[in-house]
Amino acid sequence: MHRGGEHRPKRFRVFVFALIALALAVSILPAQAKTFRWAFQGDPASMDPHAAGDTLTLGFLGNVYEGLVRRGKRLEIEPALATEWSNPAPDVWRFKLRPGVKFHDGSPFTADDVIFSWRRARHGGSGVKPITAGIKDVRKIDDLTVDVITHGPRPILTSEISRWYIMSKSWSETHDAAAPAGAQSGREGYAAQHANGTGPFRLESRLADVKTVLESNPGWWDARTDNVTVAIFTPIKSAAVRAASLLLGELEMMSPVSLQDTERVKRAGGLRLVQGPEARTVFLGMDVWRDELLYSNVKGSNPLKDARVRKALYQVIDIEVIRKKVMRGASWPAGLLVGPAINGFDEGLNERFPYDPATSKMLLAEAGYPDGFSIVLDCPNGHYVNDKAICRAVAAMLARINVEVTLNTQPKARHFAKLMKQDTSFFLLGWMPAALDAHNVFYNTVMTREDKLAGETAQPGQGPGQGLWNAGGYANPEVDALIGRAAREFDANTRRELIGKALSIHKEEVGHIPLHQQA
Repeated sequence: MHRGGEHRPKRFRVFVFALIALALAVSILPAQAKTFRWAFQGDPASMDPHAAGDTLTLGFLGNVYEGLVRRGKRLEIEPALATEWSNPAPDVWRFKLRPGVKFHDGSPFTADDVIFSWRRARHGGSGVKPITAGIKDVRKIDDLTVDVITHGPRPILTSEISRWYIMSKSWSETHDAAAPAGAQSGREGYAAQHANGTGPFRLESRLADVKTVLESNPGWWDARTDNVTVAIFTPIKSAAVRAASLLLGELEMMSPVSLQDTERVKRAGGLRLVQGPEARTVFLGMDVWRDELLYSNVKGSNPLKDARVRKALYQVIDIEVIRKKVMRGASWPAGLLVGPAINGFDEGLNERFPYDPATSKMLLAEAGYPDGFSIVLDCPNGHYVNDKAICRAVAAMLARINVEVTLNTQPKARHFAKLMKQDTSFFLLGWMPAALDAHNVFYNTVMTREDKLAGETAQPGQGPGQGLWNAGGYANPEVDALIGRAAREFDANTRRELIGKALSIHKEEVGHIPLHQQA
């Protein structure tokens, strides 16, 4: 949602793919230089571009830092810090770097910064390891040329690295920030509150969870299409307060607009509401690897290891009730973990298993749980649209087959930290693939976790950060192999077949329970 008017700022470069419609909707009418004020329901996790991999953090930092490539207005890959690239060998990408680019502190951008940023992004404390997982090495040819060596052919590399941001080697080392302080490290480094990128805006001040101020970078290498001199970001958790701030003229843009406030905002003058399906799919995950569930009354076994139980849970969830009552029509039911906007989506596989409580009861009985069981559902509060209400609805539906659900709702930081530690039996999660490709979804949430591969010979397509968000521990070597092959396959039809087969296997095994794409 953004404010109209004769003197509003022109488009501010907000590369948040889940909110891309909002970013592109802000007017580009000529106007006097202005302060741009906008709000979101949460705050970026850090100013360190390698600390966290969530959409908000990386989207926000896309105004300050840049990668070798970036997404254009239509989400196409276009040059950024690299002016061109080629493939001198199937596993080599040669990038020509943009001359004359300077970091915000005035130091020059060179190949040394690219190599440093690759090593930093794959560090143990990094939250963006999956983004560069396909890269085996980065080698300097000269100050403005690097060769990126991949783990075998990597046809989607440029799509994968659009949010791998380049940091200054000298600045990072000077400020003892040579390694990222990620969410798992429990510490915060200098780069968490300070920034030194090459992007169109510089970090002026940062007060976490209160306000972050950016100012225009007059030395940016690209031609500006905005008139913003100062940009003020404020995290506002309350949907009602966000809407009130917009209606009172205290903001130019905010997101998300709650379903309760939609009509009120539509009726207001000088405002435009932009709405459409996200690329993210919201789904339920289950602990499918432990021999005994952590949070259940079942002792000595794990009912969720049985695909019949997982399918029973799936088929008692009435997705149309969630769409109509909980989401007020603002969702698109999903049968896969990838939606229509994602490369690899298969419409023929997207049909959901039918809502059928009778079949669910039968499947539970067949699996040896005719009287059901109890379980805890971990749910974020205020991160996804109506996430708590979705979890309540799921709990009520599962009660119909005597599966007693206790809700554990927490702020997103605690929720995600719990999932990262696999301290969960049943959970709600959403995934928006940064590369807009099915491989990204599988690599992060479906493929066998990297720590479960310890001591084994890594297969092609496996690498750092694999399965980082596979909190339920789903593992299928055939799926791993199919996605590994898809990561190296240049032929579009063959690649589509490989991904389709992996989607089919995962769906039949009910590795996760897809719910919807939210508005």
